[in-house]
Amino acid sequence: MSTTTTTTKIFVTGATGYIGGGVVNVLIRHPDFSSFEVVTLVRSEDKAKKLRTLGLKPIIGGYGDLELLTKAAAEADIVITMVDSDNLNAAKAVLEGIKQRFEQTGKPPILIHMTGTAFFMEYANGLHGNSERVYSDLESDVIEAIPEQAFHRNVDVPLIQADKEGYAKVYLICPGTVFGIPSGPIAELEGVQHTLSMQLPFFFKVALDRKRPGYIGEGKNVWPAVSIHDVADLFALIFNKARGDQDSLGHGREGLYIAENLSYSVEEFLQLAGQTLLELGLVDSAEPNALTEEELTKYFGPIWPALATNCAAKGDRSRALGWNPAHGKEEFLNSVKEELLEYLKHNKQ
Repeated sequence: MSTTTTTTKIFVTGATGYIGGGVVNVLIRHPDFSSFEVVTLVRSEDKAKKLRTLGLKPIIGGYGDLELLTKAAAEADIVITMVDSDNLNAAKAVLEGIKQRFEQTGKPPILIHMTGTAFFMEYANGLHGNSERVYSDLESDVIEAIPEQAFHRNVDVPLIQADKEGYAKVYLICPGTVFGIPSGPIAELEGVQHTLSMQLPFFFKVALDRKRPGYIGEGKNVWPAVSIHDVADLFALIFNKARGDQDSLGHGREGLYIAENLSYSVEEFLQLAGQTLLELGLVDSAEPNALTEEELTKYFGPIWPALATNCAAKGDRSRALGWNPAHGKEEFLNSVKEELLEYLKHNKQ
């Protein structure tokens, strides 16, 4: 008696990214990996060559190659997007491919998209850490009412609409500030994975240039944070349930999963960064102070108000799945020095 294994075709964007590498590690380590065909979008043949050694199938291109995105999505049972969470054209191209797949097979493909908590931001100019409300990922009506003008919503809303129309099962993973140093198979490939988070390096660069850490306002604004490894664990939970037990997994408007496990202020992590930079002789003072208006324009341009916001969000739906994040405030504070040293490794002073 012979058995046949069905191949699951998976298309991934952002496989070499800071978060994306950890997500692809989940696929590589999955017990069913031998039955997966994992197609990854990468920009260079050099990276593609290295990814092939892990059993992945890279295709060369970028997020502006819309026809390629559509074609790859149309050939996939599962699409995982982790590049630019505000790129509507790319999202539309992916959805077009997913729709084609649905029309061919009659089965809605799975779409897991990495978004972020920025659409919960409240402007505070760095003057306080008191959010008007804490958003729970169980509050579908409240989240649905957030306008498309908010960060990431221009993409999230069309994705949820695709789920409503029935041609995709859509799951949105929504982390706060992500911290930690990547590890695992993708990170072990030299020069392949981006190893720095998005938010902290903004302020590292400023501190090095002005020889002192600097915050906006009073640096008291507060954001949620989560370890890169805990984000990967949440992805693994959603991926496995989406493949096998969809009835127990909310999707579409009920399919937003926030990832957070602590809160921090900008001033808090800059104190630690300043101490490390002073020990290394790279700043004149470890004590952070307020950036002037001229410095705000110089270093951040028009986006500086976004870096001085508060954001308060809770992953209640994520935890209800059984997600149990293991890295908290202590790990975050320890990671500040680790990431600063990683930043310095890539930005020689």
